[in-house]
Amino acid sequence: MSLHLLRRISLAAIPLTLVAATAACGAGDPSAQGGPQQLRIGVTVYDMSSFITQGQEGMNAFAKANNIQLLWNSAGGDVSTQANQVDQLINQKVDAIIIVPVQADSLGPQMTAAKNAKIPVIAVNTALSDTGALTSSVLPDDVAAGAQEMEAMAKKLNGKGNIVVLQGPLGSSPELNRTKGIMQTLAKYPDIKILAKDTSNWKRDEAVNKTKNWLSSFGDQLNGIVSENDDMGLGAVQALAEAKKSLPVVGIDGIQDGLDAVKSGTFIGSSLQHGRVELAAGLAVAQKAAKGEAVEKTYTYTMPAITPENVDGYYKNVVSEKDAFLQRLPELIARNLVSGDIANEK
Repeated sequence: MSLHLLRRISLAAIPLTLVAATAACGAGDPSAQGGPQQLRIGVTVYDMSSFITQGQEGMNAFAKANNIQLLWNSAGGDVSTQANQVDQLINQKVDAIIIVPVQADSLGPQMTAAKNAKIPVIAVNTALSDTGALTSSVLPDDVAAGAQEMEAMAKKLNGKGNIVVLQGPLGSSPELNRTKGIMQTLAKYPDIKILAKDTSNWKRDEAVNKTKNWLSSFGDQLNGIVSENDDMGLGAVQALAEAKKSLPVVGIDGIQDGLDAVKSGTFIGSSLQHGRVELAAGLAVAQKAAKGEAVEKTYTYTMPAITPENVDGYYKNVVSEKDAFLQRLPELIARNLVSGDIANEK
């Protein structure tokens, strides 16, 4: 065999040798290289509202920084769909499950199944009634938020007038607790009457139609609109604009459009429930639980009031400087779990 031919055979074999060596080393597999094993955490949310979409950004940032694979599901507002999603996550043997429930008194069999499978379950943003099977919860103080927005409306109306209330999905913990807070504050203002209250399921389009019906029914008797989230409040603003009417509207959540509404004066205020922070905190708790680390039974997110005077400060983290905020979010969340101040953004 010629020397030239031997050289050609040797060179041709080099790539195959390198490929085999790379495969043997388990390239791309952190656990094969002695690195931390990737956690698989399942998520099921009630629907992809503006708040949840914002929260998904925060969870993705935390997951990327902490070697976590998220298995994401949206129930589309249907309890049965969410139950099936939890069943599937249990069957997939994920390391932990995060649930943003459609309804508080749901998922009993699924909670029992997860507990039997030794899979930690964390309720985030919305409570589950079956707390005994929950490992932990990361929940907003919705009673305080409802009281806070009603207080803002009462001051705007000088303690007298007629209002309507746009509620979240009936039976969900945010709806129940925000309504409770609204009613607690109203007890201090006997000259403010509720003409009607009904759900628009957190959705802007449903709130447009609901508000149009109320404007038609109550006309000039109506003095203000209290919305249990920003999306529905924005639907009310749209209906008012189409009817060429102007009434005070207040919301909750502090999503971008809600902050813009406060800045423009179409909202008298809102309450900041920064989805990126709250849902990422839920993921951080799920990570700790999946690793067998101790977690608290409940972590509380307390919403600061958003007013025309302070809205610009909150606007930076939520909107104008959100990319920079997402970069520092994983470290922020870790510090917040230690301090206990889940809503901190500094």
